Amino acid sequence: MPNTPGERFEELRALILTALEDMKAENIVQLDVKGKTSVTDLLIIASGASSRHVKAIGANVATEAKKNGSRPLGIEGEADGEWVLVDLGDIVVHVMQPHIREFYDLEKLWSFEEHAELVAHQSS
Repeated sequence: MPNTPGERFEELRALILTALEDMKAENIVQLDVKGKTSVTDLLIIASGASSRHVKAIGANVATEAKKNGSRPLGIEGEADGEWVLVDLGDIVVHVMQPHIREFYDLEKLWSFEEHAELVAHQSS
């Protein structure tokens, strides 16, 4: 079990990335927003191929976080599955269908596109 807040954060980040990859999430990007907002420190954005896929990815992230002792502060968008948000406090996960992700373009909105770290890219 990690002892420091930094170790807990890194363990949660790794767990989320694994949960996303296990469900075949696409175009996973991490945006470090620490110091840019008081809401969270890290945004993780991923795409799912369909509403069912987006819902399943979001549910898997929440389930794996709970198993690890990190209860989500909130989960939004599960009903329609176009955009599911899982708020884990220091890390907020956005799972979107490609057309929604393109429309809202969170990477550009946060002006971090050039600093965004592409974690995994899987072609459909």
